[in-house]
Amino acid sequence: MKKIVTLVSTLAFVAIAASAFAANAVRISQVYGGGGSASSSASYKADYVELFNSSPSPVNVGGWVLAYGSAAGVIPTSGANTLTFPANTFIQPCQYFLVVMNSGTVGTGGANISGDINTGTLNMAAGAGKVMLFSGTPTNVTCGSEAPLVDKVGYGPTASCFEGAAPTAATANNSAAIRNNGGLTDTDQNGTDFTITTSPVPHTSASAANPNCSTVPARTSTWGAVKQIYR
Repeated sequence: MKKIVTLVSTLAFVAIAASAFAANAVRISQVYGGGGSASSSASYKADYVELFNSSPSPVNVGGWVLAYGSAAGVIPTSGANTLTFPANTFIQPCQYFLVVMNSGTVGTGGANISGDINTGTLNMAAGAGKVMLFSGTPTNVTCGSEAPLVDKVGYGPTASCFEGAAPTAATANNSAAIRNNGGLTDTDQNGTDFTITTSPVPHTSASAANPNCSTVPARTSTWGAVKQIYR
């Protein structure tokens, strides 16, 4: 009986772990807030947020909400600093999706940029702020209790909300916070999962897939491993 109870507990843990992984398949992979600047050192004329689908299946993000808050401010639930993705917006396996912001008021410095969605809203700060991705209209934006939260990034040392022990290091007009390993690294630690990169290169849905990401689901050996343990 003890073995059966332990086996059930083990399988339940595996199911929970798999569910948690699936829920975090899409994550924020780049944040650049230096657009809209007259500085010649700016990398791009507009801000952007890049998303990455780390799973082997397409993910429909239609109805999801991307929201921006200032370093010390709150995350909005609606309005100019939010974007609701159109219905049936898919991010393909191991692929990227680029949201280009404040495209209606681009700066004079930096290169032009075009994304999968180009919006005139979400005007971000260059040095610090926070970006959150929700799987629907936000119902709770209290830091630590956000819902229905998919991912969040506090960028810059003064960001008041972030994953883990610290936000990313400082960003600027010519630098972005880049999730390591092309978006694959996600330990829920913004401070170490991201690297600040000058002259960042954002990716759209037309970009090559991450070569380190498998688009073919691995054959699970969980049941076989459990049987070996309890033989």
